[in-house]
Amino acid sequence: MRRVIDSEQIQAEPTPRSGPVWVVAFVALVVCTNVGGAIFSKLLKHHPLQLLMLSSRNRYLVLTAPLTSFAPWALVGAVRLFVAALVCHMIGRCYGDRALRWFWKFLGMPQEQVARFEGQVAKAEWLMVPFFVGSNIVWALTGAAKTSWRRLAPMFLLGTAGRLLLLRWLAHEFRSQVLSVVNWTNRYQIPILVASVAIVVLANVRNFRRGR
Repeated sequence: MRRVIDSEQIQAEPTPRSGPVWVVAFVALVVCTNVGGAIFSKLLKHHPLQLLMLSSRNRYLVLTAPLTSFAPWALVGAVRLFVAALVCHMIGRCYGDRALRWFWKFLGMPQEQVARFEGQVAKAEWLMVPFFVGSNIVWALTGAAKTSWRRLAPMFLLGTAGRLLLLRWLAHEFRSQVLSVVNWTNRYQIPILVASVAIVVLANVRNFRRGR
């Protein structure tokens, strides 16, 4: 599974016809995640499930847990994680090393971190995939390695169930603190919204400038 991704000259392999479809899907997911990060303060208290549809990052899973019943929260969270896993896996399967290069050129992930994840997944895929079930780069690595879904499916189910149950339990144990954060976010919604939009825009500008 080990590949070299730090070379400027990457041998291009034939791209499957479905490749552009997965690229568009991946860009859509990135846009959704950025939109969620920018406007989370407006959605959090009154539209928590819509926020999870945009982004299923751990902080949003924890913050939305006390605001929704378990079944819809877990369903939306699991589906969002699965969609991201599927798209990133297929990006890696279609584009291989080129996809990994995109992560460190345009998405703000250091090249050394990508290489480190690559080595760790190669050594212990059975551990890394469930533990980092929400990591785009890990799923892209499984795609580049052509790992079968028969092997990945149980790892995804185990990792997703473990993550959702752990985060739900943490949200329950620290319910008062989580609700305090939710109320504070709702109270200062406008300044948080402005700051969030600015951070998202600046982060993306920095990533694309560095990628060029």
